[in-house]
Amino acid sequence: MGEYLNIEYMRRIADFLFETSMLKELPRSGYAFLGSGKESVAEHSFMTAIICFTICKIEPYINVERLISMALIHDLPEARIGDLNYVHKRYVTALEDKASKDMAQGLPFGSEMVEILNEFNEAKSREAMLARDADQLAFIVELKKCHDTGAKSPEKWLPFIVERLKTDTGKRLAQSILDSNWDDWWFKNYSE
Repeated sequence: MGEYLNIEYMRRIADFLFETSMLKELPRSGYAFLGSGKESVAEHSFMTAIICFTICKIEPYINVERLISMALIHDLPEARIGDLNYVHKRYVTALEDKASKDMAQGLPFGSEMVEILNEFNEAKSREAMLARDADQLAFIVELKKCHDTGAKSPEKWLPFIVERLKTDTGKRLAQSILDSNWDDWWFKNYSE
């Protein structure tokens, strides 16, 4: 462990942290097409991680660290390639693998980071399937909030996003989100 404390490693980690912090400034591009709402990539990743934390309580036999790690880093390459929505992807090819490898280069945990990103993208393990569902559930939460506060276009988008869900847990969570109002939690036990 002591070798990771040397100045070269620590500077590389500092660079990584500054690069990662760019995700707080990077808007998710799909909201421009949606016509309402806005969210940074970092805000989206945070919500995805919270959903994965919740999923760990529903499915206690999965690898908790792996699932939450996927949620936290699944969009890290976007610090280098940007957030490309489905229209962008029809015209632009992002080199996500190259971005991931370049981002990981020189990091003491870089190979583990690339391995986790690859597992997420391959979507074969239970943790990867759940993390990918959590990624979509985070979007469903935002769309439902937009819908409940008066936006019309989420009605069109929600069925497509729900269709992406692969696990029973993800589907059940989505139904619960859709059956709720975004501010129900606020009004429970309301008193003045």
